[in-house]
Amino acid sequence: MILSFDQVGDLLDEMAEEFPEEFYQQLNGGISLLPQAVEDPAGEDLYIMGEYCNDMMGRYINLYYGSFAALARQEDWTEEDWEDELYTTLSHEFTHHVEGLAGERGLEIKDELELERYRQERDT
Repeated sequence: MILSFDQVGDLLDEMAEEFPEEFYQQLNGGISLLPQAVEDPAGEDLYIMGEYCNDMMGRYINLYYGSFAALARQEDWTEEDWEDELYTTLSHEFTHHVEGLAGERGLEIKDELELERYRQERDT
């Protein structure tokens, strides 16, 4: 099942309201749903679902509708799968934000280790 961009935007809006107000501290760019699919820049067979950004434009979260839709096609997602993946990704990016405010990098390090493990398993 492929949800439309607007349907995913509505789900994301509902989910975003569930997070505590404190999570939005200094998230001055908010949360954006962007239409494109973003493939892993290393040429992997992976998609980037979302990103936490902290740059000269501020602090913000981008989620990529096209990446979700590509995986939904590959894996034949249900609406529940969409909800689970969106919530998991949004939670993940909020964790990056909160850790960034605290000067921590635990999730960033964990992400790097998991990607390296994936590459090793794929290459064997």
